[in-house]
Amino acid sequence: MSVVEGIGGCDNGAAIRPLDHDLLRTVTATRYVTPLREGGSLPAIVEADDLGTYVLKFRGAGQGRKALVAELVAGEIARRLDLLVPEVVLACLAPELGRSEPDPEIQDLLKRSAGLNLALDYLPGSLGFDPLVGPPDSGLASRIVWFDALVTNVDRTPRNTNLLIWHDRLWLIDHGASLYFHHNWPARDRTALQAASRRPFAAVGDHVLLPFARSILEADAALASRLTPDVLRAVIDLIPAEWLADEPGFASADEVRSAYVAYLSTRLREPRAWVSALEEAVE
Repeated sequence: MSVVEGIGGCDNGAAIRPLDHDLLRTVTATRYVTPLREGGSLPAIVEADDLGTYVLKFRGAGQGRKALVAELVAGEIARRLDLLVPEVVLACLAPELGRSEPDPEIQDLLKRSAGLNLALDYLPGSLGFDPLVGPPDSGLASRIVWFDALVTNVDRTPRNTNLLIWHDRLWLIDHGASLYFHHNWPARDRTALQAASRRPFAAVGDHVLLPFARSILEADAALASRLTPDVLRAVIDLIPAEWLADEPGFASADEVRSAYVAYLSTRLREPRAWVSALEEAVE
């Protein structure tokens, strides 16, 4: 059973606080502030009952629950690699929140997204990363390229860096396009899925930090050993069961969890051909 399974989703609209510091907090959105129109799925800035401000990702938008799963899993893996990611929380959204919203598109999105969503801590005053203004340290660039290749994040390009500068440090955001294998994995058998997990990261040539990366092998040596099967399982167990329910080809949410762990564990198993391909790309 997941560590968030059984929390009751948004029962009574109450914010839920975990007993363990490794668990995700759950907040309740209390005010819709403004949409972030630069995002294709219309994420929004919201205020919550803990007096915090968050960027909320809607379960009723775009790729739906799977984008939230990817955001959660990739973000929490990044955190365990000591990469900077805004705090990820679960966010309860009541359908009444959109009653005063004049935009019918947004009002419809809010209604479709009633229940448990995902949100990230809002970083006030942050600036978009510009590699021409502040090139990153080569070691950090190498670690981020390695991480994005692990989770197959295709959305960190010069056109859309999904990197912010906040308090003079580089923060990673927007990982909903990661783990793209899970959008069609019912069509594959488990053997084919494992084979897919070993493939090189084809999108690395478009990565915004590739020109600044110097040693992928050093990054691999520093990071891969941190992601043990137990660590991966702990991350996957953070996914709410309702986001994994009724997945075609799987009998239960726990079976889906096991498939995520198997995919990532296989991707991390030596020899890692995708790492060698990354090293060649930076040369």
